[in-house]
Amino acid sequence: MFFTSSNPATETEFAKHRALDTKDVFDTVSRANDGQKIWGRRPLEERAEILRRLANILERDITDVATLITHEMGKPITQSIAEVQKCAVVCRYMADAALHVLAPELQAIDGATATITYEPLGVILAIMPWNFPLWQFFRFAAPALIAGNSILVKHAPSTWGSAVKAVAMCHEAGVPIEVVQCLLVEVHRVEAVIIDPRVHAVTFTGSTAGGLAVAEAAGRALKKCVLELGGNDAYIVCNDANLDVAVDACVASRCNNSGQSCIAAKRFLVHESVIEEFTSRVAKRFDALVVGDPMDPATEIGPLATKDLRNNLLDQILDALDKGAYLSTKRQINETPEIGHYLCPVLLSGVSLDSRLFTEETFGIAIGVFPFSTDEEAVKLANNSQYGLGAAVFSADESRAKQIAARIDCGMVAINDYVRSDVRLPFGGKKMSGYGRELGVAGMREFVNIKVIHG
Repeated sequence: MFFTSSNPATETEFAKHRALDTKDVFDTVSRANDGQKIWGRRPLEERAEILRRLANILERDITDVATLITHEMGKPITQSIAEVQKCAVVCRYMADAALHVLAPELQAIDGATATITYEPLGVILAIMPWNFPLWQFFRFAAPALIAGNSILVKHAPSTWGSAVKAVAMCHEAGVPIEVVQCLLVEVHRVEAVIIDPRVHAVTFTGSTAGGLAVAEAAGRALKKCVLELGGNDAYIVCNDANLDVAVDACVASRCNNSGQSCIAAKRFLVHESVIEEFTSRVAKRFDALVVGDPMDPATEIGPLATKDLRNNLLDQILDALDKGAYLSTKRQINETPEIGHYLCPVLLSGVSLDSRLFTEETFGIAIGVFPFSTDEEAVKLANNSQYGLGAAVFSADESRAKQIAARIDCGMVAINDYVRSDVRLPFGGKKMSGYGRELGVAGMREFVNIKVIHG
C-alpha cells in the first residue's frame, strides 16, 4: 500500500510513500512511549533551545519546503512561503512562553504551600489535514513537544511529503527520532492507535465527520482530544461600516489559500442599505483575481487540492443556482485552465437560506451575499449554523461592533478585520466546529497534566 502525492495544478503524480504494516505501527507506538519518558525528563530550557534551532532550520529551508507544499496541495507559492515563516514564529513563541507558562506555580493555602505543576501527558496522536500541511503540524507540535510529550503524526494521504519533511527537520534540530514519528496508515487503521493504552491523547484537524469518528473512539477509551473542525464563518457588514476596510478584509479572508481554510469567510451578511455597493466591489475584486500556476509568484488563486473538492464545490454552487441564486461575478464558473483542479472565484446573490451554500462549509472561493435590516437579524443569521468557529463584524461604531460580536455563538470574532490565527491567542470553536484550543496559553496547556502537590 502506497500513498501518492499528486500535483493538483498538473494532475501528475510525483511521489509515493509506503504505508506501515501492523507490526511497524505498534513498534512505532512503543518507541514513542519509551522515548517520551526520557524526553519528558529533559529540562524545559533544553527543549526550548531545540525549538529555537527548529525555527532556524525552517527559515533556512524555506524555499524547498514551500515548493513542496505548493506541489502537494496547490497553494500559491507566496502563501506557502508565508506558511513556513509562520511555523518558525510559533516555534520561537512557544520556546519563550513555555518558560513561564509551564513553570511550576506556588499557591499559599491555609498556611501551607501548594505547587501546581504542568507535566506532559505522554504520547499524542496528531491527525493532520492537507490545507496547511506544515502550519497545522507545527502549531500543535511546538507546544506539545516543549511540554515533554512525544508525537505520532498521521497526516492527510495527499500531503505525506510535507509531514515527512517536518519530522526530519524536528530530528535535525535535536528532537530524538522516537519522539516525533510519522504514522503512515490508512484511515481505517487509526482507531486501533487511538485506543492503544500507550497513546494518551489525540488531536484532530479536519472535517466534522472525521472529528465525530475520532471523538467517538477517544471517548470509548477515555482519551483527551482536541478537535479543530469545520467552519461557516459569518462576516457581518453594518450600514455604517467603512466599505474600503470591509471589502479588503472580506476578500482577503475568502481568498486565502484559494478559499481552502476553515476560518475563511463563508457567508457575507450585509446591511440592505450597502449591499449593492458591497456586492459590486467584491465582485470586481473576485473577477480581477489571477487564477493560474501556483508556482508563479503573480498567481493569487491556485487549484483546489483534489478533484473531489472541486466537484463538491461545483455541486454546492449549482445547488444555490437551482434554488434561485444568480452570479454577481462575470467569469463563467468553468472559465479555468484545462488541466488542474481549478474553479473560478464565484460571488452569488439571492441565495436561499436552505441552500448548501448557506448551511454547509465551503472549501474554495464560492460565497453568497445575504441581506439584513437590523443588528438582531444579523446575529440571528450568523447563529443560524451548526458551526461555531469564527466571525467578523464591520462597523464604524466599535461599541456596536463589540455588542454584536458578544452575541455571536463562536470561538473567535474579529472587529473590522478578518479572522486569522495568532500564536499568542487561543484558536478554536464550539458546536460542530469542535472543542479544545490551540495556540496561546490555553493551547500550550491542552496536553499537560495539571498536578497539584499540596503540603
